[in-house]
Amino acid sequence: MGIIAAVTTHRSFPLTKLLYVLIFLHCTILCVGGKFTYAEVPIGFWVQDLLGQARNNYDRLGHLFQGFVPAIIAREILIRKKVINGKGWLFFLVTCICVSLSVIYELIEGGTALLTGDGAEAFLGTQGDVWDTQWDMFLALIGALLALTFFSHFHDAQLKKMKII
Repeated sequence: MGIIAAVTTHRSFPLTKLLYVLIFLHCTILCVGGKFTYAEVPIGFWVQDLLGQARNNYDRLGHLFQGFVPAIIAREILIRKKVINGKGWLFFLVTCICVSLSVIYELIEGGTALLTGDGAEAFLGTQGDVWDTQWDMFLALIGALLALTFFSHFHDAQLKKMKII
């Protein structure tokens, strides 16, 4: 869906190159997770064995990107649509948007699991971790904070190059 949205809006609302690359990376992570199910992704088993972990943590990468990529998307939209005057509140509001999206995703995931009954454990992919939902939301928060802390300056440079700011 992300790639379709990026392609269809390319002429009317072109995004920064950074954002196109991040959307592609996020879509790749999601597609790999969808093909194998997150708990069964082969590279996750490789990392699990390498680091001596108790679970396949590929899903954690997905949740980190669930905060990272939407942070740059939200930041770009808020700046370009001039929703916020100045950058004082930008960091805070983008972080809130990303955490809210993660919470909504976890509520939908939990509701779907309740409706599916016996298939809930397989659907959720918690791998026996009772704190899986909290970890997922925390990692989305960390992803958003990392994106904003380490990519805002680079993102601003690309927006200036496009003559947006």
